[in-house]
Amino acid sequence: MRRRVAITGIGIVTSHGAGKAANWERIIAGESGIRPVTRFEAGKYRTGKAGQIVDLPVPSWRRVRRSRLDFASNLLHVAFLEALGDTGMSPDALAACSPMVSLGTTLGGMISGERYHETYIRKGPSRALPSLVADHLAHCQPLRIMEEYSLPGVPVVFSDACASGANAVGFAFRAVRGGEADMAVCGGFDSLCEFVFAGFHSLQALTPGLCRPFDRSRDGMVLGEGAGVMFLEPWDRAGARGARILGELIGYGESTDAFHMTRPDPHGAGAISAMRSALADAGVEPDAVGYVNAHGTGTPFNDAMEAAAILAVFGASGDQVPVSSIKPMIGHLLGGAGAVEGIITVLTLQEKRLPPNLNYETPDPACGLRIVRVSERAPCLGVAMSNSFGFGGSNATLVFRSPTGDGV
Repeated sequence: MRRRVAITGIGIVTSHGAGKAANWERIIAGESGIRPVTRFEAGKYRTGKAGQIVDLPVPSWRRVRRSRLDFASNLLHVAFLEALGDTGMSPDALAACSPMVSLGTTLGGMISGERYHETYIRKGPSRALPSLVADHLAHCQPLRIMEEYSLPGVPVVFSDACASGANAVGFAFRAVRGGEADMAVCGGFDSLCEFVFAGFHSLQALTPGLCRPFDRSRDGMVLGEGAGVMFLEPWDRAGARGARILGELIGYGESTDAFHMTRPDPHGAGAISAMRSALADAGVEPDAVGYVNAHGTGTPFNDAMEAAAILAVFGASGDQVPVSSIKPMIGHLLGGAGAVEGIITVLTLQEKRLPPNLNYETPDPACGLRIVRVSERAPCLGVAMSNSFGFGGSNATLVFRSPTGDGV
């Protein structure tokens, strides 16, 4: 059995705010959500800026004790609520569907782990709450959502670096398409914490200036935080219950190249494999793709690798397909990146408008891509691709189609 998979709910929160409307408006306008970090002292690092979220609307929790909630749980909850609202389903109706829950994150509630460590060092082990150790585990935030909404079963949690969110969506997609699930809640999330910030600083991967994916002068990434949640269900079932279909997920490909712990394979073998697998899974040729939402971190090695991979996959049209990265505007969301960027790709197909690649000024001959400098209209856009390539060689590609079915 191979069922069409409809996207019937999307929710998003980034440094541009909560909700797809606010995020889409600011992304299309090319606005930067990068700001000084205030959550911890960042002055000692290579940069003091990130896509930090301020004024997050704290959702209401009925069943989960507030003392057990961290920032990541609230991020995920905000995105979940928006996506649930799209579906037109009540919480009770959702629980009755027994949905699969598949979410990606790199470090889950690491802020709780930091709190435990800080208390342990400053006040001793007797004053450090053991519950904080449990709360930092990657499955805790998904479990809290399931507990709050009485969702049965156990969550599937992906933690494979920057591809986590995309792989979580892809896993849910295959389950719905193959008849293993009639509803799936999927996506990714991560919150900004000093542990991660210090790690990327030590790798010298953070830019002291502006994040410039594919630009000749690019010199590093900027971190961010956020969450993206999608609801997936069989196309026929969604239509039968009168759901508004926001888009269609038609292909997923993943690979692992294991070239290096942090540096990508310069030839892009793993990225090429993921993209080709996703296109084959979708049953479309490369020339059907009208836009690529790139992983585009702004680091010298990653962007050169991704450009080489795109050119290899798209062949003669590789320098013509529009490409952009939204990371200069909201930062690299790590485990949340693939989900949030997938949602932006869905909105791109809905609105027929391409997001800009902020801060792109000087083309790099080593990349050779058709970078979207400012937002462009794309009235004929029907199929788009979203890439996520993580440390350690984890690669994932998602292929989406317009809800009107044009493009294929």
